[in-house]
Amino acid sequence: MIIEEGEARLLAYSSAMNAKTVGSGSGGETVVLAHGFGGDQSVWDKIVPYLARHCQVVVFDWAFSGAAVKDDGVSPFDPVKYSSYEGFASDLIGLLDELNLKAVVFVGHSMSGMIGCIASVKRPDLFNRLVLLGASPRYINTEDYEGGFEKSEIEQIISNIDSNYYNWAAHFATLVVDTADPPSVDKLAKSLSRMKPDVALPLAKTVFYSDERDVLERVTIPCTIIQTSSDVVVPNSVGFYMQKKIKGSSTVEIISSTNGHFPQLTAHLELLDVLGVVIGFYDPS
Repeated sequence: MIIEEGEARLLAYSSAMNAKTVGSGSGGETVVLAHGFGGDQSVWDKIVPYLARHCQVVVFDWAFSGAAVKDDGVSPFDPVKYSSYEGFASDLIGLLDELNLKAVVFVGHSMSGMIGCIASVKRPDLFNRLVLLGASPRYINTEDYEGGFEKSEIEQIISNIDSNYYNWAAHFATLVVDTADPPSVDKLAKSLSRMKPDVALPLAKTVFYSDERDVLERVTIPCTIIQTSSDVVVPNSVGFYMQKKIKGSSTVEIISSTNGHFPQLTAHLELLDVLGVVIGFYDPS
């Protein structure tokens, strides 16, 4: 069989992104789980086995992830392509097309939430629902918007990443993961340490300087916005801001049993309860 050049490029998505599909999909739903900054697909390990009993589940690694580095040691991360979320949205669309998926439930953690929003605007046929887990359209405060950080704080984060990424990563893990769960703190710290410093710096600039608020009013796909009771990265006000701005129907769910930015690590059962309602295999009544 002869593979044309364009087809070969298309076939590269699932390989480059380490895409894995588990579960039978007997319930008719396909759930796509997308990790955030510094993570990899292993952040979903606690919830994938349960989800796979009810639906088809797709996990993958973004190009910035340490897990995406191949045997030659070269990272597939392109700082020009990924200088905005558009590059990631393009990869997501390419992956879903390659896997011949449509009308998926997309669970985007942190930066992946907005990537999913952008992709849904471009290709609404690919999405049935967006689950925005600890997502934010903008991290820097303005006069009429609480993003969670002053510009000077973001500049300090960027400076710390630039000067000593590994020290910053170890400290960052203790801030964003509930310290009542030390194994989960360690898991994120190790994942962050696998990301190359020359990838982490431009990626951090893409994420922390992003402003995608204008995208929200173009999102027509129904959304479930999930936050923890206290998240140092994304204050709860951001979730309600997104709910107000998103054009499609949306709800906000607060997981009150944990703090931090990673409920899939520290409160996976509570997260599964919310996802079960969203997907349709759990009835809280």
